[in-house]
Amino acid sequence: MPEARTPEQIEADIVRRREQLAETLDEIGVRMHPKTIVGDAKAKVAGAVDHTAGRAFVAVNRLVTDVKGGLRDDGGAPRIERIVPVALVAVALVGLLALGARRKRA
Repeated sequence: MPEARTPEQIEADIVRRREQLAETLDEIGVRMHPKTIVGDAKAKVAGAVDHTAGRAFVAVNRLVTDVKGGLRDDGGAPRIERIVPVALVAVALVGLLALGARRKRA
């Protein structure tokens, strides 16, 4: 059979539980504070952006490496038959962009 508790033991138990409840309420207050919620949301968004930016960087880096590999032969010498068309396309795009910007200003 359980032992009977003294009034002092019961009072000490009530005080301890009250303190635990106060700590729990303080923690809930901190978690539910608007600044905490906004900070958590910012951290999640920043993590997602960092992850996406990292994946984009890797993809672009891989693409650049592949393009560079296609513009050189096995010995590392430039392949003129591939470089000239790429350069002509790049010059044409720059020219079209410049022409479009010029027409907008006029």
